[in-house]
Amino acid sequence: MNTPQKPDIRPENPCFSSGPCAKIPGWSLDQLSGAFVGRSHRHAIGKAKLKDVITRTRAVLGIPDTHLIGIVPGSDTGAMEMALWSMLGARGVDMLAWESFGATWATDVTKQLKLDDVRVLDAPYGDLPDLSQVDSARDVVFTWNGTTSGVRVPNADWIATERQGLTFCDATSAVFAMDLVWDKLDITTWSWQKLMGGEGGHGMIVLSPRAVERLESYTPPWPLPKVFRLTKDGKVMRDVFEGITINTPSMLCVEDALNCLQWIEAAGGLKGMLARVEANAAATFAWAEAAPWIEFLARDPASRSTTSICLIVADPWLQTQDDDFKAGIGKRIADLLDKEGAAYDIKHYVSAPPGLRIWNGMTVETSDLEALFPWLDWAWATIKAEGDGA
Repeated sequence: MNTPQKPDIRPENPCFSSGPCAKIPGWSLDQLSGAFVGRSHRHAIGKAKLKDVITRTRAVLGIPDTHLIGIVPGSDTGAMEMALWSMLGARGVDMLAWESFGATWATDVTKQLKLDDVRVLDAPYGDLPDLSQVDSARDVVFTWNGTTSGVRVPNADWIATERQGLTFCDATSAVFAMDLVWDKLDITTWSWQKLMGGEGGHGMIVLSPRAVERLESYTPPWPLPKVFRLTKDGKVMRDVFEGITINTPSMLCVEDALNCLQWIEAAGGLKGMLARVEANAAATFAWAEAAPWIEFLARDPASRSTTSICLIVADPWLQTQDDDFKAGIGKRIADLLDKEGAAYDIKHYVSAPPGLRIWNGMTVETSDLEALFPWLDWAWATIKAEGDGA
């Protein structure tokens, strides 16, 4: 078989990683020149920058004034662990798991917190659990968008407005890209390095009045390390939500977050971001639906992610190969495109089915995705040609 011809055009920015994600268009280190470095983050200027991140986040996302917004240690993982360890245990909890991060939270609650009344409602990669089974009298923990499976909840209709339990939402691959319903989310977490294309190490946490009430009325029976503590003397530490962080933040990362938020504001705010993500998803969906060798890991279009799009190879030729070849197919394609400078970091998540994972968040340009698609087809054709010629 003849070797396929390489496409003529490469993406201008071949960064399609699902985290850390592509920087904002036009990003450069010069944009961080105003960072408040070498100084105390507790100085008035440092506090003002941290508070500015919170203020701009509230305005862009339309988070109600009734909700508290804080910057906390440890990225989205730290923010979620803080919430789980600080507030779970007051009532039974339903853990929703259909990809690796939801499974991680379920493992932490069952094997680390060792709560007595836990239900794990799970589903394999590519599917959602039955959301109608969630009990509104219980707490519920879920990821809005499953970054490693490409499966998201289609909406918030399954969450009861009049509920007794709290909703804990890991929204790190959804916020800024999907229509979150704040009056149905009691604890929401994410990180700067996902949709914003910011730097890692810092998490965001949003608390509803119901979450604040839980914090001030319930004390968990286990010890909490300093980085998880949100209360003092039975009251929420309000200064955490005014820019006084629990531990020392990187002011370079804070400057980058501000830079990201300012770009979002200039690019149309939340509506502009939603439009960019939808345009990216439309382009990727159209290519994937037309390509005969690929298909979506997420089987139901209604719950298919628009940011972290996970794909598996569907060409019958692959099934004629040995198990090691099939297991390594995602890496083979990703390595080939990495070598060509056409796409970086698109291999499937380590515990997900072998395939590809292509980030479609708002910092990715649709034109770069359109330049990527011929390279994906080329990579698969090249692998098949090499296999047939072996």
